[in-house]
Amino acid sequence: MEQSTTIIGQTNPLAIMFFFVFVISTLVITYWAAKRTRTTKEFYAAGRSITGFQNGLALAGDYMSAASFLGIAGLVSTKGFDGLIYSVGWLVGWPIIMFLISEPLRNLGKYTFADVVAYRLSQRPIRAAAATGSLITVLFYLIAQMVGAGTLIKLMFNLPYEVAIVLVGALMIAYVLFGGMIATTWVQIIKAVLLLGGATLLVLMTLAQFGFSYGELFGQAEKLYSAKFLEPGGLITDPVDAFSLGLALMFGTAGLPHILMRFYTVPDAREARKSVFYATGFIGYFYILTVTIGFGAAVLVGQKVIMGIDKGGNMAAPLLAEALGGNLFLGFLAAVAFATILAVVSGLTLAGASALSHDLYVGVIRRGESNEKEEVRVAKIATIGLGVAAILLGILFKGQNVAFMVGLAFAIACSANFPALLLSIVWKKFTTKGAVTSIYTGLFLAVGLIVLSPTVWVDIFHKEQKATVEKQVKAIEDGSKARIADLEKMKAAGQDAAQMDAAIASEKAMADSQLKEAKSQMPKAPFKLKNPAIFSMGAAFLVGILFSLMGREKRAEEMYEEEKLRTYVGIGAE
Repeated sequence: MEQSTTIIGQTNPLAIMFFFVFVISTLVITYWAAKRTRTTKEFYAAGRSITGFQNGLALAGDYMSAASFLGIAGLVSTKGFDGLIYSVGWLVGWPIIMFLISEPLRNLGKYTFADVVAYRLSQRPIRAAAATGSLITVLFYLIAQMVGAGTLIKLMFNLPYEVAIVLVGALMIAYVLFGGMIATTWVQIIKAVLLLGGATLLVLMTLAQFGFSYGELFGQAEKLYSAKFLEPGGLITDPVDAFSLGLALMFGTAGLPHILMRFYTVPDAREARKSVFYATGFIGYFYILTVTIGFGAAVLVGQKVIMGIDKGGNMAAPLLAEALGGNLFLGFLAAVAFATILAVVSGLTLAGASALSHDLYVGVIRRGESNEKEEVRVAKIATIGLGVAAILLGILFKGQNVAFMVGLAFAIACSANFPALLLSIVWKKFTTKGAVTSIYTGLFLAVGLIVLSPTVWVDIFHKEQKATVEKQVKAIEDGSKARIADLEKMKAAGQDAAQMDAAIASEKAMADSQLKEAKSQMPKAPFKLKNPAIFSMGAAFLVGILFSLMGREKRAEEMYEEEKLRTYVGIGAE
């Protein structure tokens, strides 16, 4: 049943045709949006003219990123059951946004989440810290999207990886620079509809191969890859690491700047709640689809072909589309995946640009004294700077699994942004010192531990040493298997069985000893866990609370009652 050949890696005229149709239509939208984007309110928040349903689709579009579509399907197809931890973790993060964040955020803020944290605290230190947290989160998230984009375009259009990254970066800058939030939102809506439709069709075609029976699909998967493929432990073996990843995925959602920024595009808190309601339905449905796509690709395409095309497994979904619908469906799905990446990186770039211009430039450097024209100009310069940074980082992190990279961005978001945001809304005694120390503690601890973790320390900094050891281990295993096979043949041919058994045992012992010595040369990371959220988010909450208890801020406490009224009733909300 497995697919043996693919045209991925060769120039695909159908994919190029779909790609141009999408790019031209979105550039027309950007031209239309550019004529309506002159003020800061229009540039950052689409003039607050987006309805709850439209924003729900755009939110879902922001969330159903390349990491979700390409990365989760890839992880499930190569690692089995554990790939689902990303689907479940991201999905369960939504109720936190729905019940805790969406309404207060819309009522208290204006353009960024720093507006909420700084509402009753000192503006400059809060905005400086929040902008730093937002930018680092955005940059990590951008890396994942750019890596996915580069891999996809390289394989579909037979372009060099670096050229593909530059192409994506240039289009992303154009959308944000000229169309602002209006263009970004409509690109997201179009992409969300295309992605949900394409993924649904892919799942229906997959299930048709198994008589629309999940029992048959999982039975085939078990037959090909053993029962362990359907059990936990294939990707994350340490339970503490698994728990830490779950925390990052759940609470990181409520700290992602480009998601939080979407609540300012709707006219009031009621529409903000409606957007989360619609988005939850779309996102839940989508993550259910990725499970079928992942297992379907493992059975119908095969891990050998998937990992032969891309070691991270990111091409599992396009390969499945090719296996089931030929070149036409592959071309369509590749264009949809490309649209997905472009839309998400545009949203991320806009969030990063707003942190730089609204929080850092206007709030910190100009102390709140700046006109709209100047602020929009700074936001556009920041857009270009972020676009160039995204291109360079995309090239540097080439070859990483995109879902995994997004997991790291979530770890930073849940550590640097979420604790300060939540405490500022619900705790009367929260102070400026508490907020600033909480943000910096979460941020530096998350980034520092990620650098010291196996993800960066081993896979990036000691990449060559790791590859050398893996090569040695494979050579020892292959050599030992060949010698044991020869001895088994000699035994079967009639040579002394006891002598052959002893020789085989000796060979195994020698191979074990050599493997142990070779593996001891494997580089080791100073920090054992791959996901630091359990420590970094916990420390951010603890430090924020301790520093707030060390001194009172009377003005902040007095303003709390006024803030509560605005938070829950919406009186005074912009």
